[in-house]
Amino acid sequence: MSFLGRSGGSSTGVNPERVEMAVQELDMITDVFNRLVSSCHAKCISTRYAEGDLNKGESVCIDRCVSKFFEVNKRVGEKLQSMGGNAPSGQSAFGSL
Repeated sequence: MSFLGRSGGSSTGVNPERVEMAVQELDMITDVFNRLVSSCHAKCISTRYAEGDLNKGESVCIDRCVSKFFEVNKRVGEKLQSMGGNAPSGQSAFGSL
């Protein structure tokens, strides 16, 4: 069975639910990437572009920024997951939003 719900010889078509899930996942990944680029660019790269390539300081800053960004996202995800597991049934980790 393929990712989009097609089986080898069947002509049943594409599973719309799986397509929607894939689109949502791509949107989330794109959002994370855009926030990462925006945040680390603002912190690490001067608005006065003197060179075409990153200098050593900018490169190191970008590496650290990306590492911290993913570490924080991981910790937040773990915290939300643990809060979701401890919430009473029917209630999300955010309460009633």
